[in-house]
Amino acid sequence: MKKQTIIVTGATSGIGKGIAKYFLDRGDNVVINSRTSDSLEATFKEFGAGENLAMVAGDVSNKAVGEKLVATAIEKFGSADVLVNNAGIFDSRPFLEVDEAYLDKFLTTNLKGVYFTTQAVIPQMLKQKDGVVINIGTPLVNHGLGGWPASAPVASKGAIHALTTQLAAEFGKQNIRVNVVAPGVIRTPMHGDKADQNAGLHLLNRVGEIEDVAEMVYTVAKSTFITGSIINVDGGKAAGHNL
Repeated sequence: MKKQTIIVTGATSGIGKGIAKYFLDRGDNVVINSRTSDSLEATFKEFGAGENLAMVAGDVSNKAVGEKLVATAIEKFGSADVLVNNAGIFDSRPFLEVDEAYLDKFLTTNLKGVYFTTQAVIPQMLKQKDGVVINIGTPLVNHGLGGWPASAPVASKGAIHALTTQLAAEFGKQNIRVNVVAPGVIRTPMHGDKADQNAGLHLLNRVGEIEDVAEMVYTVAKSTFITGSIINVDGGKAAGHNL
C-alpha cells in the first residue's frame, strides 16, 4: 500500500496511541501529538524515535497547534495525507448539573480541537488533491444511555459527526475523504480494570480492544472510496444490548 504521512492527535494513551503504533508498525510516517510534553516525549522514545516519527506538543483547540502539526508533517515527510482527530475527553454529569464552564470544556477540547486541526490540514490536502480525515466519534450520538448521563460530551461528539458529513460534501470533489470511526467500550487505561463490566452493552457480549479500532482507522485511511460515513466499531452496541 502507498506510504502515507499520518497525524494523530491525543496519541500518548489508549486508542490514539494504538492507532499511531499501528500505522508506524506498517511503515507509514507518523506525527504524534499530546498537550502534555512529558508523556509525548515518553511515547516518542517508546516508539523508537525513528526516522518516520515526529512529535508536536500542544492543545489542538488552539489552531496554531494544528498548523504546527501540518507544517511538521510537510517539513519532515513532504505531505500530510491522513489526519486522525482522536484527542478528546469524556465524562458523566447529570444534565441539570451542567454549567457553562463544564459544557465549554467539551466544546473546546472535542469540537474546536477537531474543527481547527482539520481547518489547518485541508489546504495541504487541496494542494495534494488527496487526503483523509478520520474523526473519532461515538455510537452514543444516536444511542442514549439513561443510566449514564453524558449530555455535554455526547453533544460535542454529535457536532463532530455532523461536521464530518458536511466536510465530506464540501470537499468530496477535491478527493478529500472525511469519515467518523465510532468505538464502543474499548479496553483502555481510561476504564482501568472495569472495562469488562460493560460487556453487556455490546451484542458480542464483550468489550473491544484498541487494535479493533486501529485496524478500522487504517482501513479507512487506505481506502479511496469511503467518505461521509459513520463507521461503528462497537461490537453491535449501536444496534442493541446483550443484557
